[in-house]
Amino acid sequence: MTYAKKLYGLDHLRSLAILMVLFYHYRMFQHPEWLDNIMGFGWTGVDLFFVLSGYLISYPLFLNIASGKSISLPEFFIKRFFRIIPAYLVVLAIYFLFPAFHEREALPPLWKFLTFTQNFNFDIKNYGTFSHVWSLCVEEHFYLLFPLVLATLIHFNAWRKAGILLAALFLFGIGIRLYCWYALIAPHAGEDNIWIIWYRHMYYPTYTRLDGLLAGVSIAALFAFKPAAKAWVTQRGNIMLLLSLVVLTGAWFLCDDQQSFHASIFGYPLVAAGYGLMVMAAVSPSCILYRYNSRVTALIAKLSFALYLSHKGVIHLVQPLLAQTGIAPKGNLMLVLCLLVAVLAALILNKAVEAPFLQLRQRVLNKRKSTAHKNVALLTKDSAA
Repeated sequence: MTYAKKLYGLDHLRSLAILMVLFYHYRMFQHPEWLDNIMGFGWTGVDLFFVLSGYLISYPLFLNIASGKSISLPEFFIKRFFRIIPAYLVVLAIYFLFPAFHEREALPPLWKFLTFTQNFNFDIKNYGTFSHVWSLCVEEHFYLLFPLVLATLIHFNAWRKAGILLAALFLFGIGIRLYCWYALIAPHAGEDNIWIIWYRHMYYPTYTRLDGLLAGVSIAALFAFKPAAKAWVTQRGNIMLLLSLVVLTGAWFLCDDQQSFHASIFGYPLVAAGYGLMVMAAVSPSCILYRYNSRVTALIAKLSFALYLSHKGVIHLVQPLLAQTGIAPKGNLMLVLCLLVAVLAALILNKAVEAPFLQLRQRVLNKRKSTAHKNVALLTKDSAA
């Protein structure tokens, strides 16, 4: 299986994830009525991103371990820093320097964005601007803790028991959501602000939203350490895709009322399972997602992070301007034009910020490798002498 072909399927899923998020968030602006009827499940686009991140981050690390190689924490953190931080800081600066970019109420304090703690004790009603960065906070916590946990398991030669840890974390997620429901949410049942409390304690915190990341990590571990299981799965890619749609359909009905008890406690793991099956399908050579290449989905996938960061502010600015030209604010044409401008803005952010810093990242990594090779050569020379 070539790496390039494997990315075709994952590009399709990245595109699906960001499009679900875009259409779901577009409902906060003036929008066509049909959008409310079909995009109620769009919030799970973030969960698909979580599954993808869990898989893509952990799989290379697991492959190194499986082949007896070491993992480099500095290299891991360098890659994550240059991929995430520059574009994030640019958009964050735009939000704080240009209030016209604010799509909703006031911004949370700057320190919460800089420390990636915005998703804890979050007041969505009064500080709704740039609220979608909550999911980036969750991913940053994962990027920080996962390699450290993995390195600790390797150091103590306990990584073979990591499956028990994964299972424990899945159960922890259910347990902590049960606690949050009964101790923090249920006592406020019937109050007008119950939805704010639900978002604060159930939807946004990292400790309640680990399911997708854990699903991705589990798939990566299965594929890296169980080649026979991987072969069995990847030979049945289209079946996995069909199963994923069945599971996600069940999750759709379970989460019809997103803030209900069953959706809050069991909806997230069911959604994670559905998207986990879809990721397994996407990396299977036998699956249509793997074999079909599309320049459109490749482009959208490439711009997905820039789109995620900037789309709300861009749509907030563009829609009133377009309305002045006579375009109906709630019409389909307005929707298409706003999304096209959001894509254009993301392309500019990608070309101006993301691409240069990714090139800088490669130079930094090359320099590290060159220095390491020189050190090895000097040690070899000294030993021979």
